[in-house]
Amino acid sequence: MHPMLNIAVRAARKAGNLIAKYYEASQKGSNDFVTNVDREAERLIIEIIRKSYPKHTIITEESGELAGEDQDVQWVIDPLDGTSNFIKRLPHFAVSIAVRIKGRTEVAVVYDPMRNELFTSSRGQGAQLNGYRLRGSTARDLDGTVLATGFPFKMKQHAPAYMNIMTKLFTQCADFRRTGSAALDLAYVAAGRVDGYFEIGLKPWDFAAGELLVREAGGLVTDFTGNHGYLLSGNLVAGNPRVVKSMLSNMRDELSEALKR
Repeated sequence: MHPMLNIAVRAARKAGNLIAKYYEASQKGSNDFVTNVDREAERLIIEIIRKSYPKHTIITEESGELAGEDQDVQWVIDPLDGTSNFIKRLPHFAVSIAVRIKGRTEVAVVYDPMRNELFTSSRGQGAQLNGYRLRGSTARDLDGTVLATGFPFKMKQHAPAYMNIMTKLFTQCADFRRTGSAALDLAYVAAGRVDGYFEIGLKPWDFAAGELLVREAGGLVTDFTGNHGYLLSGNLVAGNPRVVKSMLSNMRDELSEALKR
């Protein structure tokens, strides 16, 4: 196992256990510590990484960039992806940790503490769920597929274009899922639980780990025009190559200028 994957798994499990404990407690008691759970989980993750790799740079949702002496290695972390679900007591959220070396994602972990599902990957080694090898969907086109998505709730200016894309895809596929965690959506694409996925305006920590899982399970990740601009725009399409191709061709005519970037 890649030594950094080892540390990422340890950190994800520790943070996940903390989140699950908070979740159980919040079922019983007051609501005020919910907002602290991501900070607490993040602190745990950073502590574990720093112990083994004190010089690495860490990029997190809560704290931004914590620059280290070694700028070549970046840990990209979302301590709780699916916060709204957590707050609403909807048990679907995950810890997401990725390691990028010189701009390439090498290691990925997405951990769902409620189901004890650990999705892992290191570049060139395939993707696993609790140690078992993952292969994505074998769908040949959109017919009969289930697609995952997320509404652009923070960027509602894209609502009209998004709804048009959705309508177009809905006439082609069997159904949609919208679960509230981009990290798990991508992990589910890797596992073949959904056939494809698209979303507007994600942040690097939302998709850094999930992207490698999809690729290592034989899938593709592109932006809305089939290129690699998603690192900047956060506009993602993921699935097996045929599904991605079908999604892109259906989306093409509905894209606003802003979504072509």
